[in-house]
Amino acid sequence: MTHVRKGQAPAMLGRDEFHLRFRRALYDPAYEGVDDALDAVEQVAWDAYREGRKAPRTVKAGPGFADPDYDLSVEWKEASDRLKAAEARQKDPATRSRILLINGAARNDGTCPGEISKSWRLSMLAKETLDGLGIETDLLDLSRVVSDYDRHIHPCKACVSTAMPLCHWPCSCYPNHSLRQVNDWMNEIYERWVSAHGVIIVTPTYWYQTPAVLKAMIDRLVCADGGNPDPTSTHGKSPAEAKELELKGWDYPKHLAGRAFGLVVHGDVAGIEGTRRALSDWLGWMGLLDAGSFAQLDRYIGYYESYAESHDALDRDVAVQEEVRNVARAVEAAVREIRAGRVAVVSHELKSPRPK
Repeated sequence: MTHVRKGQAPAMLGRDEFHLRFRRALYDPAYEGVDDALDAVEQVAWDAYREGRKAPRTVKAGPGFADPDYDLSVEWKEASDRLKAAEARQKDPATRSRILLINGAARNDGTCPGEISKSWRLSMLAKETLDGLGIETDLLDLSRVVSDYDRHIHPCKACVSTAMPLCHWPCSCYPNHSLRQVNDWMNEIYERWVSAHGVIIVTPTYWYQTPAVLKAMIDRLVCADGGNPDPTSTHGKSPAEAKELELKGWDYPKHLAGRAFGLVVHGDVAGIEGTRRALSDWLGWMGLLDAGSFAQLDRYIGYYESYAESHDALDRDVAVQEEVRNVARAVEAAVREIRAGRVAVVSHELKSPRPK
């Protein structure tokens, strides 16, 4: 048995440093009038931190789990139940076809920039096309992480790099109430991915990469590719148990496989091809199906022109507008073929010699 390596994490905060960090979120002078109440709330938060009360509300796992008597987080159990129900609806041939359309830009007019993104406009073109084809379109606007009150996609903690079974489906790292890592959006986002028959990502290129809001979601979707749907099998986050379970043989279930995908990647100077390829490789790795040559697009809009006139450049580029509509049409057609059984999604019995 490989041993668990230790020695990186810093010591827990002392009471004084905890006080400073807790109060930084309450910087507005208006809070000074309720200091006594805040002192009481802070003491509860300090106790939760010191005692490590990550999941203060729990429920017995019950039938269907490796350890039915294990205390699962109420929030995780509810999320897991929603994913199972969403998967059943998605597989029901009587349901309407559904495409998840993701706007990956961080910019919107509800915060500092004061102007919508070109990705939002392109997403709306795709949505109008899908709506016209009778598709149920679910528009996920990741820029809300930037403009909404206390909305987060917390970073992936890389549990999978310790052992795949330690990475739970859905992610059980959050919420962590002892560290005030709360209001995580991902449980809702997982459900929206599971509910979809197809996925289209529309994104700009930031410094040769995807925007941080999109990358945060991508990282947190690692549990969809091989993740463990039963946290009781590792008794929560026991790295030793997870390592033992993986070494016995793990099947790396692909929880989102079989859905069609399309991509729209745009930029103004460089990096669009690399970004599009990386996204395509990632989606293919998870078992999603490329909807064809019309479904993947990388284009420059206002190449080396001013930022100030970028929306005007998009207004003039009617060709790219039609190409975005074609991405939507291609994914809709692929979804139709997959659901009709004319595209074999997982029909072979091949086994990878390097499962991961």
